[in-house]
Amino acid sequence: MTRPAGTLPGIDQIRAHFPALRRLHHGERIAYFDGPGGTQVPQQVVDAMADYLLHHNANTHWAYPTSEETDAAIDAARASLAALLNAAPHEIAFGANMTTLTFHLARALGRGWGPGDEVIITELDHHANQAPWRAIEKERGITIKVVPVDLETFELDWQALERAVTAKTRLLAIGAGSNALGTITDVTRATQLAHDAGALCFVDAVHFTPHSVVDVQAIDCDFLSCSAYKFYGPHIGVLYGKADRLAALDVPKLIPSPDTVPERLETGTQNHEGIIGAAAAVHFLASLGSGPNHRAQLVSAMSGLHAEGERLFARIWEGLGAIKGVTRYGPPPGRPRTPTISFTIDGVTPEAATRALAERAVFVSHGDYYAVTVVERLGLQPNGMIRAGCSCYTTEDEVERLIAGVAAIAK
Repeated sequence: MTRPAGTLPGIDQIRAHFPALRRLHHGERIAYFDGPGGTQVPQQVVDAMADYLLHHNANTHWAYPTSEETDAAIDAARASLAALLNAAPHEIAFGANMTTLTFHLARALGRGWGPGDEVIITELDHHANQAPWRAIEKERGITIKVVPVDLETFELDWQALERAVTAKTRLLAIGAGSNALGTITDVTRATQLAHDAGALCFVDAVHFTPHSVVDVQAIDCDFLSCSAYKFYGPHIGVLYGKADRLAALDVPKLIPSPDTVPERLETGTQNHEGIIGAAAAVHFLASLGSGPNHRAQLVSAMSGLHAEGERLFARIWEGLGAIKGVTRYGPPPGRPRTPTISFTIDGVTPEAATRALAERAVFVSHGDYYAVTVVERLGLQPNGMIRAGCSCYTTEDEVERLIAGVAAIAK
């Protein structure tokens, strides 16, 4: 029977795909709330990677079967990631991770910039969407403008963003979702603002992609990045770019390497098994949805995951808010956000709290998560915060275990 659009399989059915969920710690099943730093992996992703390595492993573009099979598998993977982002397959490039891809993109774009040109970044962003542009500032003499976060709402200061964009703006680099606060930013509106000024827009969607529907055509951004290990795949990065933008980039590359889109963005031999694993992760997500085609299934699945994440997050927000000594950071339920919460406990360092929760088989993360700027603005360095995020395999019981664990530590 076909499931109604936006509905998910039962949680037990989803969890059955993840061998890691059977692991015990101190005799208890582990509750993995560390998904914002990297999710667990379903069996079918590992199987796809192993099958490639054992039966099809070769380098590309040669006239023998395993090489041709590798070419076909990579082409199929581009199509899968394109379905996830609503792009065309030739607009999908792969790389080691989002950080490496962004440095590569920044260098290519920066070759055409100089003094007087401006790039806009934001305080909400992971440093992987700050440092690459700072490097161009140092190398090419461009000006960097920084848009602040509103510490009352934990959202971007839109008036400041509007003031920052001028005729000198060459690029707006902006995050779709904050990995530290869970804040979702309207990147469609931001892209329009950049385009109206004749500038490009690069979107960091690493934290956003696992929780919501991504549609690069609707956003109309010029470039967008995400990471497969945040949506149940292996450690590999993905870069979308409009075909004409990718073709025009002055990319550092080897002369004999392909100069066609998108391979001209991919330096050296790629992580073929990781690419196949990323595609398998997309197929896993599609299997959670329903619809007449791959894209429709993905939209259905991501819509369902977003709704479930909102429901679980609301309970975490409420439960932690009732504990004396706990301070929550980020927009409340009802505002655009992901199911990720950061918090502190009076008198307990985030690392100590994380270790104490781990003793209860509740795994969370701590620190600044490379979102250093916003953590500094909150006055929480050097220790940072505690972060817990819901994933597709998170249960109501695990949420209650998290709340109970924090309550015990706060006492």
